Amino acid sequence: MAKLPAVVATGPYQRPLQPDILRDADIFQVHASGYKNPAQLPDGAVLVIGAGASGAQIAEELARAGRRVLLSVGQHSRLPRRYRGRDLIWWLAEMGIDQRPVEERGPSRLLPVISGAHGGHTVDFRRFAAEGITLLGRVSAYRGGVITIAPDLAENIGNGDAYYATFLAMVDDFIAARGLDCPHDPAARARLPDPACLTTPLRELDLRSEGITAVIWATGYGLDLGWIDIPVLDANGAPRHRHGVSDVPGLYFLGLQWLSRMKSSFLSGVGDDAADLADHIAARG
Repeated sequence: MAKLPAVVATGPYQRPLQPDILRDADIFQVHASGYKNPAQLPDGAVLVIGAGASGAQIAEELARAGRRVLLSVGQHSRLPRRYRGRDLIWWLAEMGIDQRPVEERGPSRLLPVISGAHGGHTVDFRRFAAEGITLLGRVSAYRGGVITIAPDLAENIGNGDAYYATFLAMVDDFIAARGLDCPHDPAARARLPDPACLTTPLRELDLRSEGITAVIWATGYGLDLGWIDIPVLDANGAPRHRHGVSDVPGLYFLGLQWLSRMKSSFLSGVGDDAADLADHIAARG
């Protein structure tokens, strides 16, 4: 009997990643994957660690619910939700950025910080601060009820701003080169003043004195492919493959980040990889 090919299409977000820095803290803690709503948390202030898309949206929701929120902002790639009349995803496709091959990926593994809540909007950390959210740098250590904060908040915000500005300039150049009729969007470049939590950032955080009763870890996900009892994973547990074709004949992967191109894990892009794999499998007979 001929052996049938197998395609692993379980996605890239299987294992919640939660650092153990606060393992000794007597405080409610939950990963973003287990967060449901503000009522789930005990009364008091909330520390959200991680300011990617999930962390930013959770922080906003908590602030809207009247909770005091502190948000730890690490390295991030900030992008506009919409710009000059079009959604971010439209620009990525129109400009061909989402077709960028994995060979051109570069060292960055950061996903864009955007929000789809309330109709979708651009995440602006200075606006967060203006609305009462306290911005912090990266959480680096914990001892005796006190969290140590790394001195990297201004750098992280600045790098995110630079990424954002670079993308806006790319779109502007594309519009000019193609002669597209797109409305100008000066509001996209409006910048609020630096808040006090950015100019004089906290370096320590005493959980009790700050009234913090809950911590939400918005620290992302990792692969969990340990159930594959075939020598196809590298030392980090990631599959060895090229564009979804693994080192093991007949075993394939689909839906992973940057499987072959930027949009490989997007709903709008996974179909292209599926078609390529189908052609490859059919050609092998």
